[in-house]
Amino acid sequence: MYGLAGTDSATPAGKRLYAASQYLNDIVAGSNGACGGGRICTAVRGYDGPSGMGTPNGTGAF
Repeated sequence: MYGLAGTDSATPAGKRLYAASQYLNDIVAGSNGACGGGRICTAVRGYDGPSGMGTPNGTGAF
């Protein structure tokens, strides 16, 4: 995705994702198995374990 976006390495990848979260589809439902709940196993609004920051919506976040 970073290659398709044509970005350089001046901005760290994590910082770029948080700054451009409007270009990510936030996953707010579902789980990653049965490990007791919480953000590490269950999708919630914002960052979570199963989907991280979400799925790409184009290359704007990269």
